[in-house]
Amino acid sequence: MRSFSYKVIIQLIVINILIFNIYCTKEIHLNYQVNAANIYETKAQKFKAKNEAEYISILYTNLYQKAIDPMVLFQAQSVLYSIGDQNVAKEMLLSGYFNNPNILIPSNAEMRKDIPNFITETYKRFYLRYPSEAEKVYFTNYIKNKPEVTVEMIYTAFSTSDEYSFY
Repeated sequence: MRSFSYKVIIQLIVINILIFNIYCTKEIHLNYQVNAANIYETKAQKFKAKNEAEYISILYTNLYQKAIDPMVLFQAQSVLYSIGDQNVAKEMLLSGYFNNPNILIPSNAEMRKDIPNFITETYKRFYLRYPSEAEKVYFTNYIKNKPEVTVEMIYTAFSTSDEYSFY
């Protein structure tokens, strides 16, 4: 009987040593060289259309940097409803906004002084996203090569685009 208990004890010791050697290894720490990068959520894939009140309210806020008065919103909606072609209606609305002296937009000189910053701020203002590198290059070259381009023209293009009409 004693031999049986010694055998069992020896087997248990051997098994414990094996388990200890297999499962008790030193933890390996891997260190990867990862470059830090700014990652921004893309909002280019928009699918929910803005209704007239949302479009007018957001546009007004983008141009005047303050909320729209309810009466002004009602009048602007009346303009949009009264004209059949919505693109023409939006351009007329923009024309009225640009003729208002209270509008808060950069001057043409400010735009041309720092074109890359103007492009980035315009994308953030209208599309709520940062421009891609291709968009930055395109608009930088476009503004540099066309001296007749104004801030109003750029803002009109952004505010009448398909991307601006959607969330």
